[in-house]
Amino acid sequence: QVQLAESGGGLVQAGGSLRLSCAASGRTYTTYGAGWFRQAPGKEREFVAAISWGGGSTDIADSVKGRFTISSDNAKNTVCLQIDNLQPEDTAVYYCAARSSLIYNWSSRNAYGYWGQGTQVTVSS
Repeated sequence: QVQLAESGGGLVQAGGSLRLSCAASGRTYTTYGAGWFRQAPGKEREFVAAISWGGGSTDIADSVKGRFTISSDNAKNTVCLQIDNLQPEDTAVYYCAARSSLIYNWSSRNAYGYWGQGTQVTVSS
């Protein structure tokens, strides 16, 4: 099993920044990397960004490119999501997930077998 714990969410004004962290523990060696998804009220959970352990491969959704940056610290089994120039439409619960399947691509929820509880990001205008 793999456990994931997100932190760093909060309430910020538009134009501000946040850094979300995801600490992974357990059998992380059975996974291929981690991704971030977000879910706004009444909407589907959508892919945001992903990174392989070691950082050799990354993927970021077109809708957030230029504002979101993903990074990993293998020594600490931590994946971070830096969010700059936050906008009200970024308001959502952000979830960290560990990729357990190579059948699906990084942006597919089906690629991830482990999920964190989520952290709330609220952006005021």
